[in-house]
Amino acid sequence: MPRRSARNAILEAAMQQFIERGFSACSVEDITRAARVPKGSFYNHFKSKQSLAAEIVTEYGKGTTDRSVLTNRAIAPVTRLKKHFTALNAYFSRCDDGCLVGRFMAEVSADTPQIRDSLLRVLNLWQLQLSSALADGQRQGSIRQDLPADELAAFLIDSYEGAILRVRLEKKPKALEDFVKIVFSSILV
Repeated sequence: MPRRSARNAILEAAMQQFIERGFSACSVEDITRAARVPKGSFYNHFKSKQSLAAEIVTEYGKGTTDRSVLTNRAIAPVTRLKKHFTALNAYFSRCDDGCLVGRFMAEVSADTPQIRDSLLRVLNLWQLQLSSALADGQRQGSIRQDLPADELAAFLIDSYEGAILRVRLEKKPKALEDFVKIVFSSILV
């Protein structure tokens, strides 16, 4: 049997700890205990808890759903957006812990520059992906053109993260459903 990788065990345990408890509320000891590895193993693989968190944010930012639909020009832009948000809604409707990116955005401070940089890269990637579909829709005339695609994309991300927080609070998916209903009644021509 192959040996379990301590690095992967730490990554998996830390992601779960960060999603459930946040960055500040869990220690390296909590993470290594959850990973079932000695505390020394942590420092063999990661410089600090912050560097581990930054790596996890980057990985998480690649998506809990297939984000490639947003840039697939074989699919109509509005359909791309609807598929994307339908998949996100399905995921976050059954995920009680919310979004790791949103949770970390609430915790980021001047003391966590690595996490801040990682979050900014993830948000920029998401904005670029959404902007692709929005700009294509604007060119085709199916999406309003009075606002730049990148501004619409940033607004959608910010609004969706807020809806996820509300779902986490209320323990029901109504905010995600409202997001989709309002967004698509507002951005379509």
